[in-house]
Amino acid sequence: MTGECVVVTGGESGIGAACTVAFGERGARVAVFYHLDVTAAEAVAREVEKAGGQPMVQPCSVDDEASVEAAFAAVEARFGPAAVLVNSAGLNMSGVKVRDMALAQWDRLIATDLTGAFLTSRRFLRGRGEARGGVIVHISSIHAEVVRAGGADYDAAKGGLTKLVQTLAVEEAGRGVRVNAIEPGMILTPMNPRALADDAYRAALEKNIPAGRAGRPEEVAWLARWLASDEAVYVTGATIVIDGGLSLLLGQGA
Repeated sequence: MTGECVVVTGGESGIGAACTVAFGERGARVAVFYHLDVTAAEAVAREVEKAGGQPMVQPCSVDDEASVEAAFAAVEARFGPAAVLVNSAGLNMSGVKVRDMALAQWDRLIATDLTGAFLTSRRFLRGRGEARGGVIVHISSIHAEVVRAGGADYDAAKGGLTKLVQTLAVEEAGRGVRVNAIEPGMILTPMNPRALADDAYRAALEKNIPAGRAGRPEEVAWLARWLASDEAVYVTGATIVIDGGLSLLLGQGA
């Protein structure tokens, strides 16, 4: 991947940050797209550089068409068309049941977690023009399949993302573009602040995971990097679960 241009949305934190470093370790030119925290994004960029990559930091609101256009244009001006898009930007479920959920909350999450995936995918593909090849990896969730009360906004967005990935895979296969999704379970990122801060709480949750522990962001990043590599050249339209076996327990206990 030396010299290839990789765009990572949500690159300033969590899984996205781990992905930027993982691609940097392979000598890629990595665009760290961030939403608000430029200080965090710049810190990640330094880690990419230490790992052997060439970073750039770029603001991007994935739910805003003009912002996505401007961000990709800036990357193309510096690095050329992106060869890989890792879409990790997203919001977590609200914890609010449908009967109590405001439309603004529903719209906000769908706009980021689903429409954002559409806008970034579309701009990535347009930026490549008629060139063959390219890889899109969307960071989804096991909640695309396994629902949780209070998660209608998140579950619906991730379920929709699965169909977006599958449709894109069919549409773009003839051009050699591969499109896949990763569905993590419990991963220790800032989206799970209590699990990071409270050892007892984390241990109680980990008892439900057959592997006996939560996952680490870099473990998801390694999978994203593999999906973008030539070793995965025949993989497209797939949703790959990485959850320590958690989703296999669906339906047990009652």
